[in-house]
Amino acid sequence: QVQLVESGGGLVQPGGSLRLSCAASGIIFSVNTMGWYRQAPGMQRELVAQITNGGSTNYADSVKGRFTISRDNAKNTVYLQMNSLKPEDTAVYYCAARHMYASSYNYWGQGTQVTVSS
Repeated sequence: QVQLVESGGGLVQPGGSLRLSCAASGIIFSVNTMGWYRQAPGMQRELVAQITNGGSTNYADSVKGRFTISRDNAKNTVYLQMNSLKPEDTAVYYCAARHMYASSYNYWGQGTQVTVSS
């Protein structure tokens, strides 16, 4: 059974930082591309960042230079370091996984709320 469990969300002031973690089980983590998505109220879910099994990364334009995705294959965990947070980053953040040869994400976590507000 595949499980992706996110943690690290919360309330932070504008300009602050948070680090999200996603612990994976039930998959061969090292051959999966891992992604972070987010969904704000009334908005579509959007890809924030992803990292391949080889360590290549890409980011949404809105978070480039502020967010960093990384992975620790020994711990089956992917991280999202979020700096210089803005109110528009407020959303539920989801971890996702797909096999490196798959065209779409097929495993999802339950989500963690990130709220940026003063």
